[in-house]
Amino acid sequence: MAMLVIQTQVYENYGAHAWEGEGECPQYWKPKGGSEYKVPGVDLNADLTALVDTLRPQVEADDHYWREYIISWSVEADDYLSQFERDQLKWDGEISHPDKVLQVA
Repeated sequence: MAMLVIQTQVYENYGAHAWEGEGECPQYWKPKGGSEYKVPGVDLNADLTALVDTLRPQVEADDHYWREYIISWSVEADDYLSQFERDQLKWDGEISHPDKVLQVA
């Protein structure tokens, strides 16, 4: 068993901030970083590409204001910590904002 880690890219539509919901929504998309999502207990013999595809609805979003897309994924050890989590441990001594853990149906 291992951990599947999914990396995303987020975009925010700055044009939508003043939009009142009528007519065409102004388009001014800016990249805003991304997130990591974890799936523990992954069977390495499974079709991981198919697994990622089944998890897309839990991860990806696309509306007038916000878009989040999967850009990559990797298989890591069960004790994997993201850079964000490692930084929390280093500076705060604890992980108060862990990465989201996804459950496979």
